[in-house]
Amino acid sequence: MKIYLVGGAVRDQLLGIANENTEQDWVVIDSCVEEMLDLGYRQVGKAFPVFLHPETQQEYALARLERKVAAGYTGFEFDTSKTITLEQDLSRRDLTINAMALDGERLIDPFHGQADLQNGLLKHTSAAFSEDPVRVLRVARFAAKFKPFGFKVAHSTHRLMQQMTASGEVSALTPERVFKELDKSLSYPTPSAFFKVLLACGAYQKVFPMLGEIQHKNHTNGFEFLDEFAGEAAIIKFAIWLHNESFQAVKKLCTQIKCPKNYQQLALLSSQWYGFAAEFSEQNDKAILEFFNQTDALRRKARFEQLLQIFGLLKIDIKPIKILFAALGKIKIAELKGDISKAIEAEKYRIIKFHN
Repeated sequence: MKIYLVGGAVRDQLLGIANENTEQDWVVIDSCVEEMLDLGYRQVGKAFPVFLHPETQQEYALARLERKVAAGYTGFEFDTSKTITLEQDLSRRDLTINAMALDGERLIDPFHGQADLQNGLLKHTSAAFSEDPVRVLRVARFAAKFKPFGFKVAHSTHRLMQQMTASGEVSALTPERVFKELDKSLSYPTPSAFFKVLLACGAYQKVFPMLGEIQHKNHTNGFEFLDEFAGEAAIIKFAIWLHNESFQAVKKLCTQIKCPKNYQQLALLSSQWYGFAAEFSEQNDKAILEFFNQTDALRRKARFEQLLQIFGLLKIDIKPIKILFAALGKIKIAELKGDISKAIEAEKYRIIKFHN
């Protein structure tokens, strides 16, 4: 058997951005499931054999070829026989910059990934790229990840992504994978490129059909404002991305891509109350009380603080809201008399009226 370091770890090492958090993936040539198990590796892959090293817990995969048998990224049959070569395994990878391997210090680069790395090109490795719709999302994500390095999608790959979108292959994407690639993209400092690439190849409308139409003209990027929030968490940027969409559209999207509950709640609150917060000084006392009640501000303080953070990032003056929030948080329930729920509402209203 022979083992090679492959994929992102090799790419990032050549880019000079590899660090202790860089995931290391290994491919194993001339081996089989039984031999890997005998050596103490633990099998975790279901569709194809992937193993965890008994000590480092890093992933080791048997070299494989794949054959498309059905729509979507799960519609493949795999061949992991001992005769599969390293070059054959690398040929099935999505981009040339991900199709390199290291044998110690020796770079193995049959598809000229190093040249594309130096030229800042995201280029598909082979025509097999079009068989897996996830690769459209991955290219868009890599465009976001490497935007600071000036990377662009190769024209030939862009055309292939357009064809995949037009053929309906992108429609076979699973909700979980859409959210995973979206969330990773939002975690980068420059997520705008993710949306721009999807928009340019027509996939944005296919993946997020319920959202408002975004015009794409002369290579402009209508999502570039998201890059202003580079240091913010992905959940914050998720809500900011959707803040101008209707409540129903946001709800439909969150349901479709099965995003976590905290993402959905914060995005819905941002969409629902953004306009209200922008005109907070014009609101009457009853409306303000309803705002604090509907956002569950006093019971879900951390979430409400995230909501205020989003409003602040969107250039809304949140100072008057924060003052009221702090004042409402000082209500001493133990000192209230009579029907507690009614007394709490009355005290809230009194405080709002006093400050407003």
